[in-house]
Amino acid sequence: MSVPVVQLSGVKKSFGPVDVLKGVDLVAHPGRVTALVGDNGAGKSTLIKGLSGVQPYDSGQVLFEGQPVDITSPRQAAALGIEVVYQDLALCENLDIVQNMFLGREETGQATLDEASMEYQAAMALQSLSVKTVKSVRQKVSSLSGGQRQTVAIARSVLRSAKLVILDEPTAALGVAQTEQVLNLVRRLADQGYAVIMISHNLADVFKVADDIAVLYLGNMVAQLKTSETNHNEVIGYITGIKQQVNA
Repeated sequence: MSVPVVQLSGVKKSFGPVDVLKGVDLVAHPGRVTALVGDNGAGKSTLIKGLSGVQPYDSGQVLFEGQPVDITSPRQAAALGIEVVYQDLALCENLDIVQNMFLGREETGQATLDEASMEYQAAMALQSLSVKTVKSVRQKVSSLSGGQRQTVAIARSVLRSAKLVILDEPTAALGVAQTEQVLNLVRRLADQGYAVIMISHNLADVFKVADDIAVLYLGNMVAQLKTSETNHNEVIGYITGIKQQVNA
């Protein structure tokens, strides 16, 4: 298998006396979707915030494309090629798709915004992911469905030359058709060579799109499994701690 895009070894994070991450290992490979699952309070959000530089780890090693890195800020994470699509999507409803995709990094030419270039790049980013549900890149985000908004947020990460895309509950609160649309997009993202980490509580979604499943339980990584070699009951056993207790 290729060199992992990211490899965590023994990462720890505490908040006062509470140990949230207790020496966690995690590997994400290019071209593969790694589902990160676990009950509430397992440490999923803290693990992702460490990778994105929002809340740096206290200790442990982070390798990015085989090289040790110390991620201490979101700007540094973005420079490496780590993009996070949070559950709230961080989109401005009063702006159109192009304006949202270039928000904070607008392109200029001769002291004015280069609207043509930004519009072209936004359209190409959506086209590269085979997105066909968006009629125009000049649509206001307020007019988009939940699935279309998720699509725009994911395409924005591609536009920023990401190598690792982290998705936080990408199908939460979506209907059946929109969930199918987003899962297909996640699969296409991996098929184009991106490493994808997807946080999800929906095991049906996980088994449909993920290549690997990593299970956190009370701050410990209790299992890293190939999806093809496990099943719902085994994963649920690890999530609830039953499987861990049986092996103990």
